[in-house]
Amino acid sequence: MRNPAIIMAAAVLGLAACGSAGGGGEGGGAGGGELELGMSVSTLNNPYFVQLRDGAQAEAKNLGVTLTVTDAQNDASQQVNQVQNFTSQNMKAIIINPVDSDAAAPAVKAAERVNIPVVAADRGVTGAEVAQTVASDNVAGGKMAAQALAEQLGEKGQVAVLQGTPGTSASRDRGQGFAQGVAAYPNIKVAAKQPADFDRTKGLDVMTNLIQSHPGVTGVFAENDEMALGAIKALGARAGRQVKVVGFDGTPDALKAVRSGTMAATVAQQPKLLGKQAVEAAVRVAKGETVQKSVAVPVKVVTKENVADFETS
Repeated sequence: MRNPAIIMAAAVLGLAACGSAGGGGEGGGAGGGELELGMSVSTLNNPYFVQLRDGAQAEAKNLGVTLTVTDAQNDASQQVNQVQNFTSQNMKAIIINPVDSDAAAPAVKAAERVNIPVVAADRGVTGAEVAQTVASDNVAGGKMAAQALAEQLGEKGQVAVLQGTPGTSASRDRGQGFAQGVAAYPNIKVAAKQPADFDRTKGLDVMTNLIQSHPGVTGVFAENDEMALGAIKALGARAGRQVKVVGFDGTPDALKAVRSGTMAATVAQQPKLLGKQAVEAAVRVAKGETVQKSVAVPVKVVTKENVADFETS
């Protein structure tokens, strides 16, 4: 009788071999060494993840390894295909920036079964073992955002929360941290929470609806800068005056908004450093070395008072 485990493994690898190129692949090779790595980025239609990719490519070039980058275009099934293709191509290690932390698990498990280590970047993978997760301390960042918004509001008022893509660890952790942080301010009420999928246009649409249904809102926490910038556009002249907006990421457009006063603050990450460290870890595990299970990259609050420090960094 044939071993069911062998049949299952063959089926998974067969699917990987015959899968499409994953769509959205930009083939972003970097370096020219014999060590080949694959990297699937959730979306390159977001300046934050472009910086993440750039940091990864620069480090791959520095270390003399080949890095192939693909764009999952915020499609979890497309990303699964991309990771499966990396597996069938016998990449020495794979870096994944998950579209969906849960949906990424089967492809990660398939890679691990054939001894291809996987490093998670910026977002974790739920339900599968990865060699290392390199991410910002999103819970701490959420708490910092709550404190920054509370200070802007004089510790009282109604706030709306624009949530990221459901299923992502970044959205879950930032939301958890914000809830913990805002609990310290009994005179601040969270009037509404709604997903806008880390997208600027959706942030605009969601905020437009929220200010109709909750006209008394005086503060907004957006779980990334793109949604915050969309919310600012929806608020118009109210942004920075009657309504204080706090974002998360520290993207160039957000820093401009902080400087102009339409965004009260943002929690700045270091996406290039995240990409760099993910490649460093991938190279080490590809060589059989042991790495820490998780690495937390520090975050900082950016306000009008210190924005110049981040614009020049």
